[in-house]
Amino acid sequence: MLIDFKNLNLNQLSFQSEFEIKIRNFLDEWFSDSKTVKVQTSGSTGTPKIFEIEKKKMINSAEMTCNFLGLKEGDTALICLPVEYISGKMMVVRSVEKKLKLIIADPSVKPLEQLNQKVDFCAMTPLQAENSLDQLHLIKNLIIGGAAVSESLKNKILQTLAESGASARIFETYGMSETLSHIALKQIAPQAEDYFKTFENVEISRDERGCLKIFAPSVNSEILQTNDLVKIKNGNQFRFLGRVDNVINSGGAKIFPEQLEALVKKEIGNEAVFLGIDDESLGQKLTLVIEGNSSEELKQKLSTVGYHEKFHKPKEIIYIEKIPRTPNGKVDRIKLKKTLNHKN
Repeated sequence: MLIDFKNLNLNQLSFQSEFEIKIRNFLDEWFSDSKTVKVQTSGSTGTPKIFEIEKKKMINSAEMTCNFLGLKEGDTALICLPVEYISGKMMVVRSVEKKLKLIIADPSVKPLEQLNQKVDFCAMTPLQAENSLDQLHLIKNLIIGGAAVSESLKNKILQTLAESGASARIFETYGMSETLSHIALKQIAPQAEDYFKTFENVEISRDERGCLKIFAPSVNSEILQTNDLVKIKNGNQFRFLGRVDNVINSGGAKIFPEQLEALVKKEIGNEAVFLGIDDESLGQKLTLVIEGNSSEELKQKLSTVGYHEKFHKPKEIIYIEKIPRTPNGKVDRIKLKKTLNHKN
């Protein structure tokens, strides 16, 4: 299904699938007299909650992204993210405000499977991008968010685009529900960058823990305190080090699991998660959880991981059929840790 927001007449469109109907319902809410809309958080770092957001601030967010990417009236966009969450809602708002032609594809792990035309703009989760490598050349501007983009996926993206000769621009996003999608982007292709760069009028700093603080008045009037440990340079760029609440304390050493996961994913394509499993002598035992079956080839690749410290090497490696995820595709560390602690 395609919605042309330049020549919009909702009554002439036939919304049939469950996802299409959800988009129609959101459009009704968007075009209503209410100054706010309801948004649900993902629940990846706590209990899911619903809160109301001013439409004006969503419009401001849409303008920042569209201006950065150079999107113009009549360009095509594709939505394949659940519209219950801010990521999906913002794809609709960007299309409305910029008068884009919006292609609707049901959210799935292979959202581009039926795509047979070029698209100017799309947003995906890392899992969706991983399963859409063969079609990425069809997208001119792709933003990937909802979870960190692994080194393995970055390499696959660069290799795929090089083979196809496509000139796609692909970015990793940084943001949360409270920032109305993202406030910073980091380029993956055509050149991979190490630092996120914030949009204009976004101020960043660190608290006493080294965690990122965000002041983006056009999308949120409050200073947002995150639990993300970062390194800041040039005032408007930052490098994500890990979440302070994910830090593992093993034998007195503080370990950032996200950094170790990036190292492991340079060597293997499987999902990999480092956790601190309760242990009487160490406090927390550094444990690597791999999605998939054990094999000699996998073990060989894991043996080549270049850990910077001896204590970064996992005390145990566990293979699991499926790592639990939140509804929007993020690894559910809380559920995974509960599962493993229960087994032990």
